[in-house]
Amino acid sequence: MATALADLRIVEWGELVSAAFCTKLLADLGAQVVKVEPPGGDPARAYGPFPNDEPHPERSGLFLNLNTNKSGEVLDPNTGADHERIRELLRGADVLVTNYPRLTVERAGLSYEQLRSDFPRLVYCHLTPFGLEGPYRD
Repeated sequence: MATALADLRIVEWGELVSAAFCTKLLADLGAQVVKVEPPGGDPARAYGPFPNDEPHPERSGLFLNLNTNKSGEVLDPNTGADHERIRELLRGADVLVTNYPRLTVERAGLSYEQLRSDFPRLVYCHLTPFGLEGPYRD
C-alpha cells in the first residue's frame, strides 16, 4: 500500500520529545526515518511508563511510542567515523530534524550554516524551546 510520504527520507538527530514526536508523525505517514542516538541512548529511554514499573531502557513506554516506524543508529557526531556516517546518511536524506541546543549542533559540525553548501537541497528543521537567537537561545 502506498503511503503519503513514502519517498521522504529523514535523519532525526535529537533527544527526548520534540524531534522524536515530529518525526514520529512523519514516519506514521510513511516517511523513512533514521533516528541517530548517542552512545548510551536517548535520555527518553529513562522515562516511563514501564511494564510492571520496572525501569529498563528497552521498555520505556515514552521512547517506544515516540520511535515507532523508525530505524536507528548509535553515533557520536563528535568522532571522525561517526561524523562521516551522519554525513553519509544526510547525502541520502531530504530532511534533518534536530532539537539539540545551537552550541551542541555547531560543535558537532551539523548546523545549517555548516551543512548548506554540501547539502543544498536538505531541509533543515531545528526545533528549539527558545529560538536560535536572543538571550535564551542557549
